[in-house]
Amino acid sequence: MNQLTVKVVRKQREAEGIFSYELAAADGAALPRFSAGAHIDVYIRPGLIRQYSLCNHPRERHRYVIAVLREPNSRGGSHAMHDAVHAGDVIEISEPRNHFPLTPAARTLLFAGGIGITPILSMAERLSEMGADFALHYCCRSADRAAFVDRIADAAYARHAHFHYDDGDDGQRLVLSATLGEPAPDKHLYVCGPTGFISYIVESAKANGWRDDAIHLEYFGAKPADPSKQNAFSVQIASTGRIIDVPADKSVVTALEAHGVTIPVSCEQGVCGTCLTRVLRGEPDHRDLYLTDEEKARNDQFTPCCSRSKSEMLVLDL
Repeated sequence: MNQLTVKVVRKQREAEGIFSYELAAADGAALPRFSAGAHIDVYIRPGLIRQYSLCNHPRERHRYVIAVLREPNSRGGSHAMHDAVHAGDVIEISEPRNHFPLTPAARTLLFAGGIGITPILSMAERLSEMGADFALHYCCRSADRAAFVDRIADAAYARHAHFHYDDGDDGQRLVLSATLGEPAPDKHLYVCGPTGFISYIVESAKANGWRDDAIHLEYFGAKPADPSKQNAFSVQIASTGRIIDVPADKSVVTALEAHGVTIPVSCEQGVCGTCLTRVLRGEPDHRDLYLTDEEKARNDQFTPCCSRSKSEMLVLDL
């Protein structure tokens, strides 16, 4: 994918622990088009690439806007963005791509948990522009952790937006059963945020009769794997026949790298799909959040950054 050179036009504090970054093409040219729900890769420094959702209006070509939460257990990305990337800096990004696109619907429900508001914002902008029937529900621990509050309040879609704070009074809490309502063929749901928040929304919707194809989600990260529940296995490099053992406490990517076989990685959590690798033989133990259930069932590809093997060996198209 082509890289773009952009300048950080503005860096702004949006909430407790959250900064937004406005990016413009370094040469002043128009940026590639994007659709609501899209994200970009940000090349923070050599070997450190992270994905961030675009949260500005999809019609805008003069800028991209992203927002970054400073994660207490960061693997380096969010801390580097907060501490080392400032207004005036020139950085590299990828062109936008979208694994979380909007589907036309008569009624759309948007759910955002914390920093999960970012792709949801661009969806709200697009739905509002279309004159669509939708509602936005933004859930945070407290008001000081809610980003873009003023922007939402001033938006054309403000009447569609609802804020829910964990430390707020009972009257503003999210009553999910009532909010979901009855499922319908022309009704769709989108949710983004922490894993637990997404699971709560999705499981509640399914229990309420919502179809899988009407529920759309995007994770920012998976739960860490439990090393005690991981097995050792082997992988074979199809081009050379070489067999490499993968210990229970190592990922496939790490085991291969130790033997000089490098697979490009980015998120390292099975979210972005950068390391997606074709499987020629064997049965993967899919632990990613990138592939659909149908894609996982085919067992012809997997994410070696986090997924493992149910069979004693996987033959990889490397």
